Amino acid sequence: MYAYVGSRTTRERNARGEGICVYKVDNATGKLTHIQRVEGLINPSFLALNKNQDKLYCVHGDREEASAFAVNQDGTLSLLNTVTTGGLNPVHLAIDSGNRFLVISNHSSGSLAVVEILGDGKLGAIVQSTAMEGPIGPHRVEQNGSKPHFNPFDPSGRFVIVPDKGLDRIFSFEFNGMTGGFKPADIPHVVAREGAGPRHVAFHPSLPRVYAINELDSTVATYDFNQNTGALTALQVLSALPESFVGTSRAAEIEVDKTGRFLYASNRGYDSIALFCIDQKSGLLKFVEAFPSGGKTPRFFALSPSGEFLYAANEDTDTIITFSVDLETGRLTQTEQTVKTGSPVCMVFADRACHA
Repeated sequence: MYAYVGSRTTRERNARGEGICVYKVDNATGKLTHIQRVEGLINPSFLALNKNQDKLYCVHGDREEASAFAVNQDGTLSLLNTVTTGGLNPVHLAIDSGNRFLVISNHSSGSLAVVEILGDGKLGAIVQSTAMEGPIGPHRVEQNGSKPHFNPFDPSGRFVIVPDKGLDRIFSFEFNGMTGGFKPADIPHVVAREGAGPRHVAFHPSLPRVYAINELDSTVATYDFNQNTGALTALQVLSALPESFVGTSRAAEIEVDKTGRFLYASNRGYDSIALFCIDQKSGLLKFVEAFPSGGKTPRFFALSPSGEFLYAANEDTDTIITFSVDLETGRLTQTEQTVKTGSPVCMVFADRACHA
């Protein structure tokens, strides 16, 4: 198995990254062994692999570009091409189930765009671009306009869910896999708590539930998800911070484990990975504990495909810290494995056997 780590690279971001780093992963121990650094890239931040795991795509933060790479048999990457995203500061990307289209959130331009994926894996032209609309939230700095931050497909591939940090809304779009076009769902959005700043979402693997990490107030919200209409209905909001913490913190990443029993969320400020238990009937959450991330500013973390390890990407201490996961309780234990890498902000995994 291989892991791909995106980074921030520019002085404006106070970054120390040098591109996309490729690691070989020991499935038994979780150890990461560096095998390649793809240099010469500006802020290759968020990454996505196609279904066959033979192509990798990245967006270039603070730019207006996305790039395509071939994944070679030895796990290394070869650049295919770079195209415009039609907006400034693309921060997330998702590939449709047919491997034909790439959906991108242009954070600073407040737009959602679809780029065609050509037969050879290269990126083509923009198919559609739509501005996100609504009243801005009350935060004078962080909510000065629309700021879509994430755009995953739901498990069926019919809907694209887009949390917008600037508008305190989570949008739902119906996606056409034949044309790459999209339109608002019948109930086009749900309004988050004022000033919450929804950032990322995660789907439960078996229940009709969507969980949103709210960046600005460090909370996790649970939503009912209508799998027929794409509509979201708020059910619960919990803090991702322990009651004893009284400082300033921002939330960042969220992930549900593959069993659907546990949810994890990262805090920046109170640098930690929060653990929640998920009720298997209602899908509601219960806060358990927040584990120190082993560094500063865990902008991102990722569970290994096996679920046995969690990797915390501490952006401001230039480290990826490996944790073992107790599969019965969900609790984290920091291992002795630390990888030094500049300003890590995303991590995805590929199994070589998928395209051997």
